[in-house]
Amino acid sequence: MSSHYTTLITASELAALRDAFIVDCSHDLAQPEAGQQAYDLAHIPGAIFLHLDRDLSSPKSGHNGRHPLPDADAFAARLAQLGLRQNQQVVAYDRTGGSFAVRLWWMLRWLGHDAVAVLDGGWQVWTAAGGTSEGTAPAARVPGDFRRRPTLVGAVPARGVLVNLHSGKHLVLDARAPERYAGEVEPIDPVGGHIPGAKNRFFQTNLQPDGTFKSREQLREEFTALLEDWDPRDVIHHCGSGVTGCHNLLAMTYAGMDGSLLYPGSWSEWCADPARPVATGRAPGKV
Repeated sequence: MSSHYTTLITASELAALRDAFIVDCSHDLAQPEAGQQAYDLAHIPGAIFLHLDRDLSSPKSGHNGRHPLPDADAFAARLAQLGLRQNQQVVAYDRTGGSFAVRLWWMLRWLGHDAVAVLDGGWQVWTAAGGTSEGTAPAARVPGDFRRRPTLVGAVPARGVLVNLHSGKHLVLDARAPERYAGEVEPIDPVGGHIPGAKNRFFQTNLQPDGTFKSREQLREEFTALLEDWDPRDVIHHCGSGVTGCHNLLAMTYAGMDGSLLYPGSWSEWCADPARPVATGRAPGKV
C-alpha cells in the first residue's frame, strides 16, 4: 500500500499509516473559535490543531484580504517546531468537506512539500468508518527538520489578475456560492459581485452528498466542460479569501488536471480597492 499521498486520502488509508503528521483545520467563518472547540472535544488521535486566522494566515491590513498568506519561511519554521520532518506524510482534515483543510494542502505545496493530502470526507467519514478519537492534545513533539523547498504551486498577485483583464491569458475561476458571485448577496465582504470575466464553480459542487469528493472521472468531465478550451495551467482560482479556491484546485489536481494557479488575496483583497472593476450577474461580466 502506498504511503505517499498528494491529493486525497481515505479513512482506511489513514488508519493504516503509522507516521502521519495529522492536522485538524476545522473552522467556521461565523464562529472563529468553533473549530478549536470541536477539536478540544474530540479529534483524530495524534492530530494537532491549526487555526485558520492565527496559524494559516498573517495579520490583515485592510487591503490584503481576510486571510493573507503568512511569511513562507516563518510558517515552515513553525511546522518544524511542531515536529514536522522532511518527506513526512501530512494529512489535513476538517468537518466541512475539506473546505478549510485544502488551505493547508496548498500551503504545504507552496513550501515545496508534496506529501500532503486531505482526508476525503473529513471527521464525519473518519468516525463513520469506526475511527478512534481523543479529547486531549498530543504531547509536544521533538522539533523536526522540515524546511522550505522550491515551490510546487503558482500564485498570482492582484496586479497580475488586473493585467489579465486586458491580456486575457488566463481564465479566472471563482469558488464562491453563485449568489455571492452574482452580487445578489454578500454576507462577509463589503462589496458584492465578481472579477470581470471570471467563471463560477461553487466549491461544494466538487462533493458528493456524503461530503466526499466526486470520482476523478466525474470531476475531470465537469471541469473539462467548464474550462472548454482552456489549459488547466492557464486557470487562476480564487474565492472570498484564498481558502476554498484551493478546493477547486485540489479537485482539478485529483482529476489529473495539474498546474492551475491561485490568487491568494481573492475577492476580499480585490474589492478592497475601489479602483478595481467589479461585475455582477450570474454570467461572466466584462470590464
